[in-house]
Amino acid sequence: MNHPYERLVPDVILDAVADVGLIPDGHLLALNSYENRVLQIGIQDASPLVAKFYRPDRWSDGAILEEHQFSAELAAAEIPLVAPWRDAHGQSLFRHAGFRFALFERRGGRAPEPGDLDQLEWIGRFIGRIHLAGQAEPFVHRPNLDTGMGWQAREAVLQSPLLPGHEHDSYSSTTSALLDAIDQALAQAAATPIRLHGDCHHGNILWTEQGPHFVDLDDCRNGPAVQDLWMLLHGERSERTLQLSALLEGYRMFHDFNPGELALIEPLRGLRMVYYSGWLARRWSDPAFPAAFPWAASAHYWSQHLHDLRHQLEVLREPPLRAF
Repeated sequence: MNHPYERLVPDVILDAVADVGLIPDGHLLALNSYENRVLQIGIQDASPLVAKFYRPDRWSDGAILEEHQFSAELAAAEIPLVAPWRDAHGQSLFRHAGFRFALFERRGGRAPEPGDLDQLEWIGRFIGRIHLAGQAEPFVHRPNLDTGMGWQAREAVLQSPLLPGHEHDSYSSTTSALLDAIDQALAQAAATPIRLHGDCHHGNILWTEQGPHFVDLDDCRNGPAVQDLWMLLHGERSERTLQLSALLEGYRMFHDFNPGELALIEPLRGLRMVYYSGWLARRWSDPAFPAAFPWAASAHYWSQHLHDLRHQLEVLREPPLRAF
């Protein structure tokens, strides 16, 4: 079966950029992305731009435009975030040859140092400002962060040939128990959902001498504030406690934080674990995935994944992380 991205050849990419009134110089550099196709494109007599060709049928136009609008709001608030380029008519979402795409200014930088408390406090300040803007109104076209995405991912795995037959029943029962526990934790926390970055980890933050700037709002959605904090925590519990304290010290300068949401850190980690395996299963027909993740077709991966899910179910019974 042919995949739609097989049609995204260099001539199509260059013609797409030319269609919006820019003059590409022919230089293309593929950047690291699997969900979409992202490339750096040279522009004649100007700095290169980054083009993101959205995966067909993943988001509605309304959902993509909400991503762009949120980016524009944050940029207008002087939050360091790479917002989509707009043409003279204010348009940011373009179409060519059946693909939807957006263009972005190229920004350099490196990932923050995991565990660096000074950097985490700095990042926390900006996340607090993102959430201050995010609380103004909810997304309408983008989904909520809830167990629905986990149940859908679970079903994708159960229907996938990647899951070994002898692991089917164990996977089914383990993920069912885990998602039920996550659902209960979300209900008990009763967190007020706000617009989030949604995928705020070190790989989506670029650090320069001027500090951090945020990239890739492709997974932005409504959800609890702690979703944009927990993925920045690493190491043993004592280390994560220090890191969380630094993050919240910066965060609380601009936005209140409900400490009850700390009980959602491990449930949200469990939800991400289930979602990730479902993502691999759903995307396996894309040739880029077997090439990049060959281990996902191995029995060892699924055995280890099941072990990790069972362990996460046990972790959910432990006291939540607390900040100083």
